[in-house]
Amino acid sequence: MVTLNDLPSPSTAYAAYASISASFMLLQTTFHQIVPRQLQDFLLSAFFRLFKRTNTSLLTLVVDQFDGMSRNDLFDSFEIYMSTKTNPKTNRLKITKSSKEKHLNIRLAQSENIIDFFQEVEIKWLFICEESENTTGKNNGRNSSKVPDDFGNRPWQFKTKQWFELSFEKIHKEIVINSYVPFVLEEAKAIRNAKKVVKLHTLANNAYFAETPAWDSINLEHPSTFEKLAMEPSEKKALMDDLDLFVQRKEYYKSVGRAWKRGYLLYGPPGTGKSSLIAAIANYLKFDIYDLQLMNVKHDSGLRKLLLATANRSILVIEDIDCSVELPDRHTKPVPPERHQRDVQFTLSGLLNFIDGLWSSCGDERIIIFTTNNKDKLDPALLRPGRMDKHVHMSYLSFNGFKTLASNYLAIGDQHWRYGEIEELIGSTEVTPAEVAEELMKTNDADVSLGGLVHFLKGKKRERSVERKDGEDSTDEIQLIPDAKRIKANGWQ
Repeated sequence: MVTLNDLPSPSTAYAAYASISASFMLLQTTFHQIVPRQLQDFLLSAFFRLFKRTNTSLLTLVVDQFDGMSRNDLFDSFEIYMSTKTNPKTNRLKITKSSKEKHLNIRLAQSENIIDFFQEVEIKWLFICEESENTTGKNNGRNSSKVPDDFGNRPWQFKTKQWFELSFEKIHKEIVINSYVPFVLEEAKAIRNAKKVVKLHTLANNAYFAETPAWDSINLEHPSTFEKLAMEPSEKKALMDDLDLFVQRKEYYKSVGRAWKRGYLLYGPPGTGKSSLIAAIANYLKFDIYDLQLMNVKHDSGLRKLLLATANRSILVIEDIDCSVELPDRHTKPVPPERHQRDVQFTLSGLLNFIDGLWSSCGDERIIIFTTNNKDKLDPALLRPGRMDKHVHMSYLSFNGFKTLASNYLAIGDQHWRYGEIEELIGSTEVTPAEVAEELMKTNDADVSLGGLVHFLKGKKRERSVERKDGEDSTDEIQLIPDAKRIKANGWQ
């Protein structure tokens, strides 16, 4: 039986406690000094995983960065979502930023964990990254320091594996999988769209000779928006409503058995703003642009590979379709020997199948835009609904369009003493938005700029009058010739 006399005195117990604490602190300091940080993180994560396995009431979902050879979309969405869930208790974050980006990218650092709540369910997130050196990439016993050589070659390789672990009580499995995960995906999609930088993709330099053509990309810095376009307000609203309806009808397109895509034909004289309208659509929808130059496509199979390489929520643009490449027609006319062999392999039927055939369904939420200066030159097969669903006429500048330009370039409102004369001149001559914009850029003084524009428009009007007069004179001359022949044939004097 233990008596009070057998118990250690308070001073003895305190001395023992102090000794144990000091020993633990010494061990902890030694551990941090000797063991590298990456190894520390690995050991801690391994300990937490071992502890979780012993707790039978918890279920852990593992989300790897890759699913076989394909990237796991869940991982990317989870990474975006978790960047918004940091809090004052978060110890380590990874921050990156490229020279072309306007915002910081914030991600969880190695072995960092965060607790999230959804419908009163506690969900613990853990991010794990394992990096191992590939010994087969060493440089044969030469300098083993991890520094590139004079040619920029790195003598080592790393294999990196990253994944997320979501842990929660097993009884909440249905809520997490059926409700929480879809919620995270929708939140990540909204965050991605808000931060998205629109890209402009073009064919790589060797696309024509490459067996598998590839795309290169840069950020689209074009500032065009619908508010700045020199179009009639009613036409702009109709086009924006059409775009809004298209992006909202995923289930509708599926229910009627059609691919979720839409085609637009922009036609009109040069300088009427077709390229600016394409940029405005891309900025409005946050869709990437793929600028397809048909002259750099060797054959139909290359065209199909390019389609498969485009992303969802994108705009495929084929500019100047009437003159960008000479397509053999559907009736298989003989091919002149001087024609490039490329034109023989790349066919109109291949282009049509690319637009609305079986290959066109390989992707969702796509827009295809053709531009042309002469709509009459296009094959009717390209123009029918289902291929080019909406034809947009980019006409000469109207007075409402001019007022938009005046507001953009000169920061003036709807009233100016020159407006009456300008409205009359624009209504009586044909002038493009590009021509007027060039005049408005010559000076920041509104009065001087508009005065110069009036002078320019009067000159355009005089040129048009001369052209009309010359046309009428030549028409009269053509009509007089048959009359003279008829008089001579009948022997009239």
